Amino acid sequence: MARKVNAETRRDLLKVIRERYQAGTKDEKLRILDEFVAVTGYHRKHAIRLFNADSIASGSVRRSRLPLYDEAVREALVVLWEASDRVCGKRLKPLLPILVSALERHGHLTLAPTVRARVLAASAATLDRLLASTRAAVSGRRERRRAMPAVQQNVPVRTSADWETPLPGDMEADLVSHGGESAAGNFVHTLTLTDVASGWTECVALVVRGGALVVAALEQMRTRMAFPLRGFDTDNGGEFMNETVAAYCLEHGIPRTRSRPYHKNDQAWVEQKNGSVVRRLGRLPTAGGPGGRRGALAALRGLPALRELLPALLQVGVKDAPGRQGSQDLPRARDALREAPGFRCRDRRDEGAPASGGAAELDPLRLLEEIRAIQHHLAALASGQASHLPGRPDGSLEGFLTGLATAWQQGEVRATHRVTPRRTHDWRTRKDPFETAWPQVLVWLEAKPDRVGKELFERLQREQVGVFADGQLRTLQRRIKEWRRAAARKLVFASSEAVA
Repeated sequence: MARKVNAETRRDLLKVIRERYQAGTKDEKLRILDEFVAVTGYHRKHAIRLFNADSIASGSVRRSRLPLYDEAVREALVVLWEASDRVCGKRLKPLLPILVSALERHGHLTLAPTVRARVLAASAATLDRLLASTRAAVSGRRERRRAMPAVQQNVPVRTSADWETPLPGDMEADLVSHGGESAAGNFVHTLTLTDVASGWTECVALVVRGGALVVAALEQMRTRMAFPLRGFDTDNGGEFMNETVAAYCLEHGIPRTRSRPYHKNDQAWVEQKNGSVVRRLGRLPTAGGPGGRRGALAALRGLPALRELLPALLQVGVKDAPGRQGSQDLPRARDALREAPGFRCRDRRDEGAPASGGAAELDPLRLLEEIRAIQHHLAALASGQASHLPGRPDGSLEGFLTGLATAWQQGEVRATHRVTPRRTHDWRTRKDPFETAWPQVLVWLEAKPDRVGKELFERLQREQVGVFADGQLRTLQRRIKEWRRAAARKLVFASSEAVA
C-alpha cells in the first residue's frame, strides 16, 4: 500500500500508538501493527523496531550513511583525469591501475592506502558522477532539465546492449535533416529505418518534420519492406514523440522503444547507416527557385532506393555496432534474411531503381552509375543550378568503367561528399596599430634578432608614451613571429622574397 502520510504525521502517530502497543496483548499488538503499517507504509520489521525502541527520534527516522567517496577521492580523481588527457569514465576505469602506478613510481602522486583502494574500486559510472562538476566547470555548460512529455514517459528506453536476439523487422529510426552546416531556413528531411538484424535500410524523403508525415512514411514503407515491422526504436524528437505516431503504433500493434536523451550510441545501427546512405547529401531547399522542393524530393526518392540495394545485397559491412557480432558475420545474417519466409526483394522500377529478384540479378556497375548521376544532380540542386532530375543512363557502360580507373586522380568524385574549401583569412579587419612603429622594430630585430616581443613592446611604450595599450602586446608578438618565419625561410632556402 502506498504511503498516505508524511514523515511528521508518522512520528506523531507513533507517539500516540507506541504506549498502547507496548501494553497490549499479542493479538492487540498484531492488530495495531497491521493498522500502523497500512497507514504509514513502513516495513513490518521496521515498525516493530520503532515500537520497541526506548525513545523516538525527533528528526527523520532514516539515518543518512557516510559517503564512500569523499573529497580526497574526488581530488585524486581530478588529478588522474587531467593526467589521462580528460578521457571519459569508461576509458579512465581500465587506465587507472596503470596510471596510478606510473605516477607513484615517478614521484608525481602519493595516495593514502584507503584513498588508493577507493579510487581503483570506483566504477566507470561513479567516475563520471564524481567528475561531473569538474567537467561542467571546464566546459562552461550548465545542465538543463526539462519536463518529459507524457507520450515520451510511456515509451520504454532501449540501449544498444538491449538488442540480444533481434529478428528481421526490429528497426531503428532516425530523421536526417539536409541542412548542411546551417540549420536556418527550410530544407528536406529523410526518414531512415535500419533493420538491426541484417542492416537493411529503408529511406523516405519528407518535406517538413511532423508526426503526420512520419505516419504516412511508415505506412508507405510497411507496404514495400521485405519483412513486417516488428519494432520501432526512435530518438526523443518531437516528430516521433507525439500522439499521432503513438496512436498509429498502438493501432497496428507495433512495439515502440526510445533511446536515452543525448546518447546517440543507443541507436548505433541507424546512425551508422545515416553516414553512408543519406547524411552527406548536403543542403536541399524545400521552396523557391529551380532547386526547390519538387526537384529535391524527386531526387531523394531515387537515390536511397538505389543506395540501399548496393550495400544490402552486394557489400559486406565493414563496421558493426557495439555489443553485436563482428562484420564477418554480417553476410551470413543477410543471407539468412534473403532465405527467411516472406522476404521479397521488390521491383523498384517505379522508384528509379532497376527491378531485382536478388543479388545475382543486380548489375553493381549500373547501380553505381545511377547513384553517381543522382548525386551530381543533388549537388546542383543545392547550388541552384538544376531544375529537373536527369533520365536514367542508357546504353553501354564502357565510358563509365574507363573513368573508374582514373577517378582517384580527380580527388572526391562524389558531388554530395565534396567539402567546400574555406578561403584563407589573409586580410586585416582592423587598422595595423604598429604601421608607423614597425620600421623601428625591424631595426631593433636586425641588430639583435633574439630579442623577445615583450621586451620590444615595453621599449615602444617607454619611447612613445600613451600610444600603445597593454592589450596590443599579442599583436606585436604575432608580427615578430611572422618576421622570424620569413627570415628563417630566406636563410634556409635562399629565397629572394623580402623579409619585411
